[in-house]
Amino acid sequence: MKKQDTAIFAGGCFWCMVEPFDQQPGIISVRSGYTGGSVPNPTYEEVKNGQTGHTEAVKIVFDPTIISYERLVEIYWQQTDPTDAMGQFQDRGSSYRPVIFVKDEVQQQIALKSKQNLQASGRFKKTIVTQIEPATAFYEAEEYHQDFYKKDQVRYAFEEAQGRQAFKEKYWN
Repeated sequence: MKKQDTAIFAGGCFWCMVEPFDQQPGIISVRSGYTGGSVPNPTYEEVKNGQTGHTEAVKIVFDPTIISYERLVEIYWQQTDPTDAMGQFQDRGSSYRPVIFVKDEVQQQIALKSKQNLQASGRFKKTIVTQIEPATAFYEAEEYHQDFYKKDQVRYAFEEAQGRQAFKEKYWN
């Protein structure tokens, strides 16, 4: 029987957060959804319009004997701009803020240490502002948001390209 653990990460539009994790050995599932808010069972429209306090996120179920939580945090840092507290790339607003949602003290310590190491590395000139917060209820997004990178490859490629361009303009110009 496979061992299972969970991780929840927010880093902009959840469409762009699925593929980098989904492609890793040891990943059982990656589901798009909403967390960190005050309204039960929010809809995409409610979250997008800032009515619920939720953040778009992905919930990853993984086998820790194959891929560690530490490795997932490393992958997370490669997908986000950890210096931007109010969105990611072209996605703006609190529902797109970067957050590592931790389920326990072990995950919290791993995330904190990783964040400190990233700040100390000098990779970013600005302060790392990604929040590390306790996990709360996770509500799966509507089905059309699940596995978006597989369902609408053209739009996904467009969204990814916009994000890469925004990152390049912010850091390389």
